[in-house]
This record gives sequence, C-alpha cells and structure tokens, in this order.
Amino acid sequence: MTAATRQVFRLPDLGEGLTEAEIVEWKVAAGDTVEVDQVVVEVETAKAAVEVPVPYAGTVLRLHAEAGTVLAVGEPLIEVGPAESAAAPDVRPVPDAHPDAARYREEEQAGSGNVLIGYGTGHGPGRRGRRRAGGPKAPAVAPAPVAAAPVAPAPEPRRAGAPRVISPLVRRIAREHGLDLAAVAATGPRGVILRRDVEQAIATTGTPAETPAGTPVPAAHPMPERIPLRGIRRAVADKLTRSRSEIPDATTWVDADATALVEAKDALRRTRPELGVGLLALLARVCVAALREFPELNSSVDADRQEIVRYGHVNLGFAAQTDRGLVVPVVRDAHLMTTAQIAAELARLTGLARSGGLPPEALTGGTFTLNNYGVFGVDGSTPIINHPEAALLGVGRVIDRPWVVDGAVVPRKMTQLSLTFDHRVCDGGAAGGFLRFVADCVENPAVLLTNL
Repeated sequence: MTAATRQVFRLPDLGEGLTEAEIVEWKVAAGDTVEVDQVVVEVETAKAAVEVPVPYAGTVLRLHAEAGTVLAVGEPLIEVGPAESAAAPDVRPVPDAHPDAARYREEEQAGSGNVLIGYGTGHGPGRRGRRRAGGPKAPAVAPAPVAAAPVAPAPEPRRAGAPRVISPLVRRIAREHGLDLAAVAATGPRGVILRRDVEQAIATTGTPAETPAGTPVPAAHPMPERIPLRGIRRAVADKLTRSRSEIPDATTWVDADATALVEAKDALRRTRPELGVGLLALLARVCVAALREFPELNSSVDADRQEIVRYGHVNLGFAAQTDRGLVVPVVRDAHLMTTAQIAAELARLTGLARSGGLPPEALTGGTFTLNNYGVFGVDGSTPIINHPEAALLGVGRVIDRPWVVDGAVVPRKMTQLSLTFDHRVCDGGAAGGFLRFVADCVENPAVLLTNL
C-alpha cells in the first residue's frame, strides 16, 4: 500500500483556545470499517467531553494513541485506508509492551468483568462501525432470558514469563494503584488478566491478589493513589492558581435573614409551579440587581494595558458540581432576563453539565459568578475568584437560628453571604455596599418579583 492511499486524521482544533485533549475511549479498533463523519473517539478537553468524528471512509489502519494519552492539537489521531486494505500486512495496532498485543481485542471478546464509568467492554448498544472489512455481518440474535449471574471462572495457573495483559486500560488501572501485575491471578481465557482481576487485587487491602506460598506479608500502609491532573480538573487547577497568583483578592461577609426569601420561593412554587423558580434563581436575580447598582464588581482587569474593563452586560456564571468536577456554566445576558427566564436557563445548563453535554462556549465569557456552596451543608467560605472576573458571591446554607427581631429573640432562617472581590477594581466601600444591597434584597425580596 502506498503512502498516498493512507489518510492520517489529526486531532482537530476543538475551539475556545483549547490546545490539547485526553483520549478517553476509542469507538473503533484497527481493522474496523468506518464511514465519513462517524464518531471514532471520545476525548476530554479542559472544557468538556467531546466525541470526534472522522472525515474519511475506509478501514482503520492505526490508532495513534492509547486511552489516557494527552495529544496536542495537530498530532496524529487515527489512520484510515481504503476499505479493501483490511488484509494488508502493514495494518498496525497501537504498540503494546507485550508480544501478544496484536490480539488486544481478545479481552473484549471474552468479557472484562465490571465496567468503569466512562468505559465500555465493546458489547453494549450504540457501538457503530465495529465490523471487520470484508467479513459478513453477524446475524441478529434474540436476547437471552435473564439468568443468575455466572460464577467467575477459577484462576488459571500463571505461566512463566511476563503477565498476559492485553487491555491498555487494565495496565493503566494497575499502574495508577502501584499494582504488580505479575502477582495478579488471571481469570481470562488462556491466562489473560482481566479488569475484574485487577480490581479484585486492589480491593484486597491494596495488595496483589495472591502471594507465593511461604512468603510473609509485611504490614504496610496502602499504596498512595496518584490521580493525573488532566481535563477539567487540570483546567480548574490552572485557573484557580492563576487567580490566586494574579488577583489581590479580599473577602467580606454578612449574616442575612433569608426567611422572607424562602417564603417567597415557597409561595411561587405553590402558585406558579410552572415557572420553576428556586432559591438559586432568586439569588441570581439579586446578583443582577446588585451589579446594576455597583457596576465596579462587573468587570475585569487587563494587566497588559493597565486598564479596568467594566462590562455593560451581565454574563452570570454559577458553580455546578458534577461527576467530572466543578464547572461554571454561564447564563448569558442575565440582565435582560426575568426571574423565570433565569430559572429556566439555570435548569437547562445544570442538566447539560451533569450529563457532560455542555459545549465549551457555555463555560466561557462570564463577568460575575454566584456560588451556592450551602448545598454542601456549610455556612461560610472564602471563595476564589473565577479568573479573569473581579468578584464572586458565595451563599452558605439556610438554617434556623435565633435572631433578634423588634427586640425579641426569635427563630429565623439565616444564611451567610460572602463576597470575594479584586481589590484593584474597587475599595472596601463599594464591596461592602454591594454585599449590603444583596443582604437587603435577601431580607426583603418583594421588589425582585414584580417582573416575572
């Protein structure tokens, strides 16, 4: 096969200034037939998980990176040749340390035990294009009746030589847990170590699954777990580090009586349930109103030009905790929305964040951030500013506490409000005025509900 017949697809520019991505899961393997615009790999960027389609049709000749590899934009991703090239002698899978790596899909065919979140065994629904070029399609098989879970096969005796590990994912799990694969009992066909074997060994007090007879097991601390700082976690770390190193921040806080705000939320839920207005939407509306009164906080600092950039619009970010880490979706043009519209946009973005479907552009362009850390059951915090913004409002949990009202101590629903601000954009007077305005609205929210 000549080089001209090969098509090398490189990691494309995924937008929003992203320069690299981590391979999460391949949807195809060497020898598979693919179609134009077929999704072949899932990657994770600093913004979100992205499914990448291939612009070529034909036979997969080579995957240029294993799962877990971080590639820069422009690096080779996958190589595709004509469909009739499936039997060509130069089809090359991803290199592996073991000579048996050419049969790396054997584990998938045998079954790999428990499935980790974000990784499949290749037998689930929705797998498109996992067919060998030139071979007939497998006939449809009716689903078998549900039966009791089969008992795992007895471990095969280990053979001399290196352990038989075919899956790169199994190697990666073992490496991250400091596990010696040579001491793991294999339950796969022909002595292949499966994912469930490694997980069983890890679960056994952090030691290998079996120990040679007569060898004492020393008392030791479990091996420390090393977690790669990649994807969203790395992006968050970079942004927070930059915020603390560049922004001279200060924090001020105040206790606020949120009884009226909670009552307003409950009344709306009873009388206008279709609006879906909750506490977060009401707090977002309060932030928008406060930024109109104190626009100094709706800004950023251009250090290169030594200028304060004050925005005429409010793109309100809100912190959302997901299975993939902390993300800050942005409600764009929140200053033009009613409370109900803000509530609807908060719900939409939260749903996308939790499902991993947020596009990168939904995570950029914020001018101010709202962080409701009270949902974690804490009262206060000194939140870090979401660089390059100039301020962030934090809200603690709402809890019954004694409070003095008209000279009498009575139980009220109290919350603590914290404002972290860039001291370059304003002094304490403006920051205190902003926070006091927010607290007044929390204690008397009626003015915010006139334009639902």
